[in-house]
Amino acid sequence: MELVNPGIGLIFWMTLVFAILIIILGKFAWKPIMKALKERETFIDESLKAADKARDEIKDMEFSNEKLMKEAKQEHDAILKQARKTKDSIIEKAREAANEEADRIVENAKERIENEKKAAMTDLKNELADLAIEIAEMILKDELSDIKKQKKYIDKLIDEAQLN
Repeated sequence: MELVNPGIGLIFWMTLVFAILIIILGKFAWKPIMKALKERETFIDESLKAADKARDEIKDMEFSNEKLMKEAKQEHDAILKQARKTKDSIIEKAREAANEEADRIVENAKERIENEKKAAMTDLKNELADLAIEIAEMILKDELSDIKKQKKYIDKLIDEAQLN
């Protein structure tokens, strides 16, 4: 029962030991403990501020990344648009060149056809002239084979010459 009802001597010694313990702790341990707690509190505050700053930087980076992605997409679209324009321009130039070449070929073909036509007409005229001369020779041989026919023909030519 002594534990439940402590004696005055026990209370005195316990109080004295507790007071000495408080003084020793206050003199040697309390300041370092408080200093360590203050340092820990400062470290935690700085860590929270650094975390907030890092979070803000991450948000800025995300915004910056989105902005860069938009710019890259716009640049990509501009490059594709320019490539399409260049492709269309090249195709149009090739078309024009092909049309010009086709026109030139057609023009050359027309000139060749015209030249060949003229050459054929010249050959035809020459052949007709040769045929006419041969026919005239045959007629004249037949007409001039007899002397009476020759005289009659000469007289006819003289009469025609006098009329002119």
